[in-house]
Parts: sequence; C-alpha cells; structure tokens
Amino acid sequence: MNYQKHLVDQDSTIKEALAKLDVLAADAILFVVDHEQKLVGSLTDGDVRRGLLKDMSIHQKVIDFIQPNPKYILKSSYNVEDLEKFRAANLKIIPVLNDAHQVINVINFRFLKSYLPIDAIIMAGGKGTRLKPLTNDIPKPLLKVADKPIIEHNIDRLITYGIDDFWISINYLGNQLKEYFKEGESKGVQIKYVSEEKPLGTIGAARAIKNFQHETVLVTNSDILTNLDYEDFYKDFIQSGADLSVVTIPYEVLIPYAVLEMEKGSVKSFKEKPTYTYYSNGGIYLLKRELLELIPENEFYNATDLMEELINRGKKVNSYPLRGYWLDIGKHEDFQKAQEDYKHIKF
Repeated sequence: MNYQKHLVDQDSTIKEALAKLDVLAADAILFVVDHEQKLVGSLTDGDVRRGLLKDMSIHQKVIDFIQPNPKYILKSSYNVEDLEKFRAANLKIIPVLNDAHQVINVINFRFLKSYLPIDAIIMAGGKGTRLKPLTNDIPKPLLKVADKPIIEHNIDRLITYGIDDFWISINYLGNQLKEYFKEGESKGVQIKYVSEEKPLGTIGAARAIKNFQHETVLVTNSDILTNLDYEDFYKDFIQSGADLSVVTIPYEVLIPYAVLEMEKGSVKSFKEKPTYTYYSNGGIYLLKRELLELIPENEFYNATDLMEELINRGKKVNSYPLRGYWLDIGKHEDFQKAQEDYKHIKF
C-alpha cells in the first residue's frame, strides 16, 4: 500500500483534504503531518462535517479540523498486545512512526493479518542440486509454484503479517534474485541482501547482518511452501519465554503389531498397534537477535548447530508444532506435489 495517500499537510485546505478522502473511499482517514512529516493529528469525513456545522469553511486549513491525539505504532517499540487492542477497538488503519515521530508507514488491517515486530532472513543460497536440470540456469527459489516463484510465496505471506524488513541470503545465481526483487519497492517493503562467498549452511550467513530493526529475527528456508500462522508462532515464542523457537512437523508412525515394553528381559506391558508421534525440523525459526552473535563468522554453520549450542548453554529451545500445511520442495516429486497442493490448500 502506498501510505503517502493517507498523509496530508497541516497547511492544506479542507477542500484539498476532502479530495483525498474521496479517493480513499472505504479507507477514508488522513493523518496530518507537519513540514517534517511528524504526526500532528488525524482527519475523517466526520471531523470535516463537525467543523462545517460549526460554520467553519472548506477553505480553512486542515489543522483547524483535526483530532489531535490519534493512535499510532512506534516502529522501535510495540508488541502484539498493542495490535490486539487496536483490532478490538475496530481501528483498522494506523500510522507507523519512527523515533522522531515521523510517519514512515500506514498499515491497514483490512489487508494485513498482523504487523509483527520481526526482521526476516530468507536463506536462498542453495544450488538446488536435486532439482536439476530445472535449476541449471535459475536458482531454486525462483522456480514457480502456480503463478509465482517459491520464495515470493514466502515473502508475500510474511508481508500479510506486517513484516516489512527483509534480508535474503544469496549465493548460486544470486543476481537473478536481486534483479527480481530489487530493494522491495514493488512489494512496499525493504529488502537487503547478504552474499555468501562460499556456502555457509542454513544460518551461517545471518552472522554478517548487523542493522536489524527489531529484537526478534525470523530465519526461514526459501524453498518451503506453508500456510503457517506467523502471528500465532510469534505469540507462542514470546509467551513461552524461549530463546529460540523452531517450527516442527509432526509425523505419526503406526506400528502394525503389538509392542512389548520390557525390563531386564521381562515383559511388563504391551501396546496393541500403537501410534507414535515424532517431530522433524521445519526449517523456520524465531530467535532473539543477540543469539546470532554465537554464529562463527564466515564459517559453514547450520541452524541445528545453533540449536545444539543453545541447549548446551542452558538456553530455552522451544518446539512449535505446525497445525497447517508445510512442504519442503527439495526433489522433483515435491515440486510436482506443490503444484497440485496449491490448487486445493488455502494459503
């Protein structure tokens, strides 16, 4: 969304503001800013009507009509509880301010599911060897599922949860990714890149990133197709007090025979055709930003290495069992399955 259409200068006339409100239609609210783009108030059709009923003129300045204390989100300091309060109060359109109280974005909950305080790192440097020859001339993240590349499905879903600060780790044919997404202008977000001179594993490249916007970082593989609820994942991460949380994929294993439970050669009990549930790594992580400092610089390092390090240090590593769809597109049969599943799964 072009947030500038929701902004109006405090010295504009009400007539000029009405023209903007008319264009906004169902989203008719303006945020009034001064010459430094600092928020000074809000303006709706109702505010204009109330002013005109007091014999004010449409040629008067906007500043005379405004509500002076609008709700807002401070980019550097907010939480999900704040968002829930806004939604409970039916506030759908909210300005986002930087520390100087300048408007840097306007979010609209008609289009966003949330606005999570998260930086996202998408690992997209792999060669996709198992998908050759499809990946001979194109990086795996740019292979299309239905109408768009795999990685774009991931980015678009993250954007619907209000994530707008992205890093993409690139290596093999990485310039194609840079050319496709550029700096994120077409998506209304900020995308930066970290280039791997050599393969650095599933999280090694994250060590090179310094200028995060938030205290929480999401790291995800780029070749995953999922309808994960990122807000629920984030809330679980915060409420659990975890240092790192990993999405886990439950797998049920049915044993078709009775299983005996033994102790020193004696049968103590048995279970008839039991089902056991195991959890595998889903390749999506939330972690505290400072923990990335534990990753060695410019060395091959996997996310599982970091998890093991955290466990050894007594940190809390939490499992978030996925309750939705997830597919790791690693092989040709996975790629074909993704094409079919996308027709029937709600993303």
